[in-house]
Amino acid sequence: MTTQQENQTFYDFHANSLKGEDVDLSQFQDKVVLVVNTASKCGLTPQYAGLEDLYKKYHDDGLVILGFPCNQFGGQEPGDSEEIASGCLINYGVSFPMFEKIEVNGKGTHPLFVWLKKKLPGILGQGIKWNFTKFLLGRDGTPIKRFAPQTSPEKIEPAVRDALGK
Repeated sequence: MTTQQENQTFYDFHANSLKGEDVDLSQFQDKVVLVVNTASKCGLTPQYAGLEDLYKKYHDDGLVILGFPCNQFGGQEPGDSEEIASGCLINYGVSFPMFEKIEVNGKGTHPLFVWLKKKLPGILGQGIKWNFTKFLLGRDGTPIKRFAPQTSPEKIEPAVRDALGK
């Protein structure tokens, strides 16, 4: 890791929204952030509903959930941004911010996920095992905990509450 990468914080990154707009992640300062790599056609896709419930329950307390669609696991996110947006909204009522499809492993990994995986390695080291891997960050942007794909949003609620100081 270069010195610049070592000194990076969550707030140094940018990502494109599903509408193609550049989003400076520094706008989420002082928020508890849950970053999730998502997919619309995965056995875990129903987690969108639990994520939305968490978002609605704790948004006013400072929780933000950021969804990053990824098609690297079994081709389970084949659609374009418009299809992803309509599927999330129609099927799960997702109102939290969603971003353009990215890669989370390999040479094309989005810089945010390079950083997250270095800060919070998982069972595969710095790889991501599957869709719906979750990264919880504190209000200061510090990565707190990584959750496995099969860990439901309901099971991470205590960690979210702790991060929010509730």
